[in-house]
Amino acid sequence: MAERVATALDIEALAWDKQGGLLPAIVQDARTLRVLMLGYMDRAALQATLREGRVTFFSRSRQRLWTKGEQSGHVLELVRLETDCDGDTLLVQARPLGPTCHLGRESCFPEAPGAQLAALDLLVERRERERPAESYTTRLFEGGIRRVAQKVGEEGVETALAAVAEDDAALLGEAADLAYHLLVLLRARGLGLADLERALRERER
Repeated sequence: MAERVATALDIEALAWDKQGGLLPAIVQDARTLRVLMLGYMDRAALQATLREGRVTFFSRSRQRLWTKGEQSGHVLELVRLETDCDGDTLLVQARPLGPTCHLGRESCFPEAPGAQLAALDLLVERRERERPAESYTTRLFEGGIRRVAQKVGEEGVETALAAVAEDDAALLGEAADLAYHLLVLLRARGLGLADLERALRERER
């Protein structure tokens, strides 16, 4: 189960009367920030979501509560839930366990943007866990942390050299290689992009 972020929420203070007892709920991937879907919640669906930690909607076609993934297993694990300034729309951040769209896509909005670095971090995490035989990432993990650290050093030097001696395309290519190897290094230490972002936020204080 994903770690949930506690948010103060007065359910009865929400603007239930505006849309016949339903609030639109925008679901966003908590890690990549990609919009996944739009559903509707009534009071019972919101209470079930907060209580169970799995995103539950009120199905207007079935006229009943519906937990996303109750048949497919592709549930949405709640991470954070908040309302907009008018109290008539919900923003749900969740971790999807499988595709969200019934067409087998990651999102019901096929072109919805997301954070590419976070998506890469998810892929690195999956490679570390599954260790597919033909994967370069698998070879890095199995080479040990010293080998991964060496690669970060090499890519850092190549990025610096590209910055002073090559064009923008070359610099961006080297920077992308550096970012990838840095994510692998963090994962080899049991860390990830979220930990790096937390360290950056702490520097803002």
